[in-house]
Amino acid sequence: MRKLVENNYLMLGLTLGALLLGLAFFQNAPLQKGFWAFGALVGLLLAIYLIVDAIKAKAFGSDILALISISATALTDEWLAAVVIAVMLATGRALENWAAGRARMQLQALLERAPRVGHLIDDKNRITDLPLGQISVGSKLLVRSGEVVPLDGTLLSAGTFDESALTGEPIPKSYEAGSVVNSGIVNAGQTLEIETTQTEETSTYSALIELVKAAQADSAPGVRIANKWAIRFVPFALALAGGTWLVTGELDRAVAVIVAATPCPLILAIPVAIISGMSRAASHGAIIKGGAALEQLARVKTLLLDKTGTLTQGGPEVSEIVTADGISTDRVLAFAAALEQSSPHIVAKAIVAQARDRDLMLESANDVIEDHGHGLIGTVGGTRVRVGQLTEKPAWSNISHSLLVGVWLNDELAAVIGLDDPLREDAVQTVSEMREIGVDKVLMVTGDRSETANEVGEAIGADAVYSECRPEQKLAIVKEQMQLDQGTVVVVGDGINDAPALAAAHVGVAMGARGATAASEAADVVIVEDSIRQLAIAVDTAQGARNRALQAASVGMGLSILAMVGASFGLINATGSALLQEGIDAAAILWALVPSARRIR
Repeated sequence: MRKLVENNYLMLGLTLGALLLGLAFFQNAPLQKGFWAFGALVGLLLAIYLIVDAIKAKAFGSDILALISISATALTDEWLAAVVIAVMLATGRALENWAAGRARMQLQALLERAPRVGHLIDDKNRITDLPLGQISVGSKLLVRSGEVVPLDGTLLSAGTFDESALTGEPIPKSYEAGSVVNSGIVNAGQTLEIETTQTEETSTYSALIELVKAAQADSAPGVRIANKWAIRFVPFALALAGGTWLVTGELDRAVAVIVAATPCPLILAIPVAIISGMSRAASHGAIIKGGAALEQLARVKTLLLDKTGTLTQGGPEVSEIVTADGISTDRVLAFAAALEQSSPHIVAKAIVAQARDRDLMLESANDVIEDHGHGLIGTVGGTRVRVGQLTEKPAWSNISHSLLVGVWLNDELAAVIGLDDPLREDAVQTVSEMREIGVDKVLMVTGDRSETANEVGEAIGADAVYSECRPEQKLAIVKEQMQLDQGTVVVVGDGINDAPALAAAHVGVAMGARGATAASEAADVVIVEDSIRQLAIAVDTAQGARNRALQAASVGMGLSILAMVGASFGLINATGSALLQEGIDAAAILWALVPSARRIR
């Protein structure tokens, strides 16, 4: 029975079908009454189910008035009114279910990126793809270039990894053979092999997922708009109906008041306004997973931002090139990029990209040898070229960046290339716009080094910077901010290390375009375009939708009160009240559909 009631589309189909069939058999009173009674029963079951769920969640909803209205109209033989109320209740719930399903469908492509299988190498060097749950400790796995390490393991050869999603450090890190690497990081070098040291249940990635689940369980849900109105409106409606009965002694009038009080604007108009806002946000690259998330997002006061991949690009780019005397910058860059074309390393890609941005012609490199984690050596146009990480700066270079790469021509150091993880072009503007639309506090929380974090924090105008934070430390900071009770706390991140904080916050926002699957799963909002500015647009859209919802509720409930007063004076009966509510509902819905003016464009 519970599964049937949980199917909102089925409930809507049954109640609407009962209403229409009853109207079709208007010449057969018993059959008509039977159809409408069936529809009312379906609505009654749905209302009871929703009320029980609300009680479990320690919430008070508008569904209790729908339950009373359906019961009262049934007891007074007003079956048309009863089935109309049932249709309205089922419609509102179906709308919210549709919106949530739409968000899940749009996210499916993002969530398929998680490693679910490992490339197992057997004793005969055959490669078989197996589910992670079937791979035991001590197994040998192949990890191709660009793939996520699926299980914790020991490297059987040297490798280079992008750990930004796990630690927040944007510059790739090199490990020698025998080093232990964690699941969730990306192989940024050549194809390599690992020997597993953990199973799927005990790996680093799984431990973080468990932390996410715990954070989600501890996260307190916000009070929905409709429920806030219901807390005030339901006692008023019951008091007016009871007073009408006591004064007039006519039960029919009291029932008519209850029917007129059926919170149609709360059941339908508010969901319509919220869903309309969700749709507009999606068109701008922000998927909001539900109405509750949108309502909370609209009330943001404290914003916690990750650095790597959120405020910055999430990978190294060439920032500066300093050359020895008499050497052209373009010439040395062309040599370096020609050699780096042979490497899948993320730093090599950054150097090649810089050369292409300058429209440099790149020759082919010969006799290329890659020393994993250290650099490449090869011949370009008869010149012996070496490109690798610089351990000691020459006297002629005062360059200072996150990563320094040297370029040697015929064994002479010819240039030093400085690379950094650059700030997104729209990061400063986004923070400024967020303050304009109501954010009081902006904090940056990152796993990256203090020096780099403070530079970025100063650039965006953050109120405070927390650096070198592990996932559990990020989670503690989020909980601390939520305990201050200063409005909605929104956390924005893109890495696996951000997932627990995203799950615990009032609203978690994941940068899904390049972010980790765990972050997208834990978040309430996913930015599917690679731009932090979509966050400001999403908040602006959410605030507009929430305002429309409040306005629609005000208009609808105001008209409902007038109808209740008319019913108490005997001007309309229960069926008339139900039909009048349909008109009121239509007016409220039309107003809810009017898009609010956007402040962020």
